[in-house]
Amino acid sequence: MGSVDEERSLLEAELDQAESNGLYTGDGSVDFNGNPVLKQSTGNWRACPFILGNECCERLAYYGIAANLVSYLTNKLHEGNVSAARNVTTWQGTCYLTPLIGAVLADAYWGRYWTIAAFSTIYFFGMCTLTLSASIPALKPAECVGSICPSATPAQYAVFFFGLYLIALGTGGIKPCVSSFGADQFDDTDPNERVKKGSFFNWFYFSINIGALVSSSLLVWIQDNAGWGIGFGIPALFMGLAIGSFFSGTALYRFQRPGGSPLTRMCQVLVAAFHKRSLKVPEDSTLLYETGDKHSAIEGSRKLEHSEELKCLDKAAIVTDVETKSGGFSNPWRLCTVTQVEELKILIRMFPIWATGIVFSAVYAQMSTMFVEQGMMMDTKIGSFTIPPASLSTFDVISVIFWVPIYDRIIVPIARKFTRKERGFSELQRMGIGLFISVLCMSAAAVVEIRRLQLAKELDLVDKQVAVPISILWQIPQYFLLGAAEVCTFIGQLEFFYDQSPDAMRSLCSALSLLTTSLGNYLSSFILTLVTYFTTKGGQIGWISDNLNEGHLDYFFWLLAGLSFLNMLVYTLCASRYKQKKAS
Repeated sequence: MGSVDEERSLLEAELDQAESNGLYTGDGSVDFNGNPVLKQSTGNWRACPFILGNECCERLAYYGIAANLVSYLTNKLHEGNVSAARNVTTWQGTCYLTPLIGAVLADAYWGRYWTIAAFSTIYFFGMCTLTLSASIPALKPAECVGSICPSATPAQYAVFFFGLYLIALGTGGIKPCVSSFGADQFDDTDPNERVKKGSFFNWFYFSINIGALVSSSLLVWIQDNAGWGIGFGIPALFMGLAIGSFFSGTALYRFQRPGGSPLTRMCQVLVAAFHKRSLKVPEDSTLLYETGDKHSAIEGSRKLEHSEELKCLDKAAIVTDVETKSGGFSNPWRLCTVTQVEELKILIRMFPIWATGIVFSAVYAQMSTMFVEQGMMMDTKIGSFTIPPASLSTFDVISVIFWVPIYDRIIVPIARKFTRKERGFSELQRMGIGLFISVLCMSAAAVVEIRRLQLAKELDLVDKQVAVPISILWQIPQYFLLGAAEVCTFIGQLEFFYDQSPDAMRSLCSALSLLTTSLGNYLSSFILTLVTYFTTKGGQIGWISDNLNEGHLDYFFWLLAGLSFLNMLVYTLCASRYKQKKAS
């Protein structure tokens, strides 16, 4: 028995020496077989092309459905404007709610690699189902004859939405893991790799928008002109390519071991703190329970330093006399480590920052709903070419593709000289800039709508459900501003929730950042419902009618601009009080 312990100690000493010499990673990452990984031959940028390729193809598939979904629902399934917008935002909300499932599985049991692999398969089956529903005549309603549009049957609705929500489940397993898995390829303990990690998030979002650019331009045109069967079939093909790209890089990847259920650990802290609620927290924090060696008790996690706030939770780490005498340190429902307590504290500290992302996501949801419906009532012809209204989201993507390299290569180096920060601006500063730009975006959309309604009134088109002769290109500024806001807010969120999360909760925290998008879509649906209810009382036409020439979509946009401004003020207050995590 002694020889086994001696061999283990010798092996650990050799690994420590290798880490100190910079041969192995210092963040606990392993290779596919569970062995420590050499920095020189794994991870870093050499592994990222496979991950970025996977994300590019997967997002092309997703936006190939999402970008023009409102058009399919109104033109092919014959739904009304409000119903179609509500269905789109509800589905998109679900796509950003299901990541909680994938995140818990990844952090607790499967790891990020196998979670991505399993849910990619579900995603692919959903894409195939959707393609069949748009291709087989029996699975879709008949075309309109004049003004008579037959409704879809319950069976047709069932097949279509079954495929749609399989995609929502599949993307839920992929989305919280891919960005974290990519960031795992950079050693957190190496200053040089840590700087590259910040750059990775920029290029990760860049790859997302390359896929979105193809979807919102080429695929939207194919769907509107060549048919929805092939328009959904191409994204299904690219989802297959995404799976192939991901598996191709397996030998180069660095893996983080799953650390057990984060939800269980949080519950253990609450139960232990409640059990010891009558005890007094010692003034000396070193008296609180923590493992004696340099490794944390949580698999795949570094130790976290004690923080002074939320001391009521510290009671979970108080060592009682009974536990000292009996050596009863093995029951985590009665005694938790400082690191475990700090995990919960970090999530609580991040909550106000997280909550302010919901309103921004409600603004972002307008790109695939109200911006498209606004565009449908504008002049879509440029010479002999007709622009599909949904393809205007291309300018949002172009904006992102324009701003990401500008931010990464020009703005960050300049800002670094003034702020002395590795990444130019802190994640919190970056997110705040994005929230300010979102106010400008909704204001621009409202101004365009005011002009459109004025022209409809001048030309006596108010009572006619026809497009007003104002070019759809006037929508470009609102899309371009939204893209700039994305580069700041969404990428800032990716960085913030990865860097500030506990090591063994990174998938979960990435899912929480995505949850703001989900709740933002649900908030958009809720606001739409409230606006429709209150503005149609007493037989009024309402702000958002099926004939937008009769309504006041501009009031809706001003409402969102006002909410965004208030949200920015709350965010500024919360960000100024936020305390960064400290890991050993």
